[in-house]
Amino acid sequence: MSYFGLPARFHAKTKQLDNGCIEWTAYKTRGYGRFKLAGKMTLAHRTAYIAEYGEPTPGLELDHLCNNRTCVNPTHLQAVTHAENVRRGDSGKHNAAKTHCPRGHEYTAGNTYTNPRGSRECRICKQAAEKKRTRKKSEGKR
Repeated sequence: MSYFGLPARFHAKTKQLDNGCIEWTAYKTRGYGRFKLAGKMTLAHRTAYIAEYGEPTPGLELDHLCNNRTCVNPTHLQAVTHAENVRRGDSGKHNAAKTHCPRGHEYTAGNTYTNPRGSRECRICKQAAEKKRTRKKSEGKR
């Protein structure tokens, strides 16, 4: 089967955009189109990809190269690892743009600790929290 071999009711739920995206106009969950095929609810973009290219390799997920979750154009989809999909996406970019911690301390090279998960922490706040934990521990021993 190919993308164009999908049922007419699939294509009736799409709209061609000027940028090449084929936008899903029907039911969506968390921004992703949903389509009932063979009695089962499926992700519309996944249905389009499988119709055109077949099942993605196990362990891979589909990345929207156009960054449009509603797009079902199979040429805008690529099977990638989860790590690659996250790297390409917008997730966490709003935090990377922050210049100060929640308590107002500036994120500078000297005041920023990057934890093992890759998140930034303010050293001033981290030290204050450690002092508070140590104080509570010693008060509990008395």
